[in-house]
Amino acid sequence: MTRVSQFDYDLPAGLIAQRPLPRRDDSRMMIVRRADGRIDHGRFKDLAEILRASEVLVLNDTRVIPAKIWGWRDRARVEFLFSREREPGVWEVLCRPAKRVRSGDTVRFAPGFEAWVAEAGVEGRRVLRFASPDVLARLRDTGYAPLPPYIKRPKEDAGRRREDLERYQTVFARRDGAIAAPTAGLHFTPETLSALTTRGVDVVTVTLEVGLATFEPVRVETVEEHRMLEERYAIIAEAARRITAAKKQGTAVTAVGTTVVRTLESAWQDGKLRPGTRATDLFIYPGYAFQVVDRLLTNFHLPRSTLLMLVSAFGGPDLIRRAYEEAVRERYRFYSYGDCMLIL
Repeated sequence: MTRVSQFDYDLPAGLIAQRPLPRRDDSRMMIVRRADGRIDHGRFKDLAEILRASEVLVLNDTRVIPAKIWGWRDRARVEFLFSREREPGVWEVLCRPAKRVRSGDTVRFAPGFEAWVAEAGVEGRRVLRFASPDVLARLRDTGYAPLPPYIKRPKEDAGRRREDLERYQTVFARRDGAIAAPTAGLHFTPETLSALTTRGVDVVTVTLEVGLATFEPVRVETVEEHRMLEERYAIIAEAARRITAAKKQGTAVTAVGTTVVRTLESAWQDGKLRPGTRATDLFIYPGYAFQVVDRLLTNFHLPRSTLLMLVSAFGGPDLIRRAYEEAVRERYRFYSYGDCMLIL
């Protein structure tokens, strides 16, 4: 059994990026080589020079919705995170403080925008039923970017709302549904993508709706006890064909982010990538045998998180631990708005 504590590390609070860089592609990029354990330091702008022509780079084109909003239950003000639409007008949410919202209550968000609490679950989980199905449109009008809690600044900052909605979003986002950004993709600019395609890199997109599973805390003592929640993913037939062809030809596949890794590894069956829309609860931790992904571009992740466990599975626990120690010494910027790591 593997102890969750093995994925802990010390991080000075000052290294947690609180705001994005002025330019997305100015971030630093640590290059970790599994073959010999070498660690180099570069810039994200170097990515097109590292990848070779005909190689495949896979992006997650999910789009973050303005899922954070504040509502009123009588005179009590409550924070809500809209996590998933069950059906038109019915949404699963997280609320805080949860004790203020009970089953049967009515919650008001704005004039003409209110909901009935249809279900009350544990750990702040609620199900809201709205009179109208146009909930997402109302969130676009009034909601805020669902910034993670380690970003220590006011989340309800009207002056920064537009900037956060733009920067906590990849430039290639297409499909609504995520409540957190696939953060490895935040470094890309149109110029970066153009440089990659000019070099001959085959840029492919898949979709995984980043949900509660991605940042659900690990509350058990051993890794094997943890169970992932489900997240939905979609792969179109053309993307599946191109990735399958690359694997058959021995061409490297680079995943941009842990969500792409979970999508590709979940969809691989009988020597090919299956197209379609499905749900996955795949939990990747050391000992997992990767079938699709050859390289991984990823940000630096929280201690004891399933994301760090996945990265450790791919790079090897000892090498990744050493890389994180070096990232701290070299004062890399950590987490969502931070720097990145390319594992070769």
